[in-house]
This record gives sequence, C-alpha cells and structure tokens, in this order.
Amino acid sequence: MSALPEEVRIREVGPRDGFQNEPEVIPTDDKVRLVEMLARTGLRRLEVTSFVRADVIPQLADGAEVLRRADIPGEVAVSVLVPNERGLEAALGQRDRIDAVSVFLSASETHNRRNVNRSIAESLAGLERVLPRAREAGLDGLAVISTSFGCPFEGHVPPERVLDIARRLVAAGATEIGFGDTTGMANPVQVRRFFEQAARALPGVELTAHFHNTRGQGLANVLAALEAGCTSFESSFGELGGCPVPAGATGNIATEDLVSMLEEMGVRTGVDLPKLLEAAREVQRVLGRPLGSHTLVAGPVDWHGTA
Repeated sequence: MSALPEEVRIREVGPRDGFQNEPEVIPTDDKVRLVEMLARTGLRRLEVTSFVRADVIPQLADGAEVLRRADIPGEVAVSVLVPNERGLEAALGQRDRIDAVSVFLSASETHNRRNVNRSIAESLAGLERVLPRAREAGLDGLAVISTSFGCPFEGHVPPERVLDIARRLVAAGATEIGFGDTTGMANPVQVRRFFEQAARALPGVELTAHFHNTRGQGLANVLAALEAGCTSFESSFGELGGCPVPAGATGNIATEDLVSMLEEMGVRTGVDLPKLLEAAREVQRVLGRPLGSHTLVAGPVDWHGTA
C-alpha cells in the first residue's frame, strides 16, 4: 500500500449539497444553528449555501440570510455555490461573508443538459466568465466536475474528457478542481488510476475528491484517492445529499464516517469527532428521521473501551 498523507483538508457541504435535497423546507433558525455547530467542530472549510433561483431550489432561498446571521469563526473558509453570472452577482453582494465560490458542470453531455439545461460547451463558456470575475473580487474559485467517474445515462466517461474540462477551468482561474462521483459509480481501482493521472495532468492545482455512497463504496474510494496522493475531500454530515438527477442517487459520504476512518488510520483531519456527531444528531432531530451515517448509528471506535 502506498504511504498515506499525514493530514487532509475536508470541506463540509451538508448545508448546501445536503439541505437542497430535503423535501421539507428547513427553518432558517435551524440552518443557522447547524452551520454554527459545524463551524465549531474544527472543520476549516464550509460550503454554506447556493445562490440559485428560489423557484429552482426553494430550500436555499434564505441563503443570504443564513450567511448574514451565522456566527462563523474567521479561521473557517466559507464558500457558496454559484450556477452562473446571476448567482455570482448575488454572491458578490455577500463578499464580506465569503471566501470562495464554487462553480459546477458535468462531464457528461446528457447529465449536464438534464441538470442545467445546457451543453458542456455552453456551461464552460459561462464559467469562463464567472471564474475571472470571482478572482478579481478576491475570491478563490473552486470548480466541481460532476459525473467524473461515470454517468447514469451515458455510462463510461473518458478520463481524458474530464481532464480537458479541468484544464479549461484552471485556465479560467480555478485554483481547485473537485471531481464528483455524482451517483456513486466509482470503484477504488478506477479512483486510484484517475487521481494519479490527474496529478500528472494538473500540477500545482488542488485536486478534491467528492464521493457519494450510493453503492456503499464511498470510503473505499477515499482510501484509493489517498493512496494516489489526494489530500482534499468533500463530505456531508449525516450522509445528507444526493443527486436529483436521476432518482435513487443517495447521499454523500458522511463527514463523521470520513473523519472517524481517517483518524483511526493516523491521518489528521483537525476535526473534533464528538462535536461533529453532536451536529449530525441535531440535524437528524431537525429532519425527524434517521440518517445513514454509520458512525452516527454505531458511535466512534473506542480504543480504550470495548468497541
């Protein structure tokens, strides 16, 4: 097995990627409280909301208010998702509250059209306008490429296509590229090969893995990415999230499962697991249903007890 990194960086995306998939609108007060809890777990990167049209994702219509009200320590880098130039304008109105913007598109033509009603070329053209403006405003730019490891409509997605898209996004100003396993189609052998190839193709760029646990392979894929040198991950507390296209795609890997596994392996995350579990229990209470996180159900491993 390849040597593992000493530490990793985790971005918590539950307040955006997780909440947007919930059918019942979560009260703003609850969102603010949960964001504040997450911001005090030791996590250093937090995606709080998305600036999208309220009729598209009503759940995030209060994003600006959540940003204004949430008391987030200065050491936590706050990001928001923006789908286009209109979303960027809204984000720039909260410039004093955010550190980075995330943009996205799919590596699959079919998925991109079903998700944002644009071709890949049209999405790229738009993002090539958004990223430079964000950088001019002093914001970091993260670009996430969905369906990087496979598409539920098209099947295999060539890694060369994913990396060609990534190169254009970097040229436009992205300092970090996230590769999304949007519907949980990746396997560990594929992941390791991909991140080895991506590291060669994109020197000096932060490469981030975003895995879903649709088929139970999320943490195995994390290990494969680690072995290929990846040190940046996105995850969602409580295993919230999923992809609305298509139906049946379940949540992101749970942040508490990710932290638990990494810390047990000697890889530092900087996250206080008990505080993170407290936040996961609270979002479970707010939603009124059990969540899929394994560590939330079983508890962390206790090396000094009987677990």
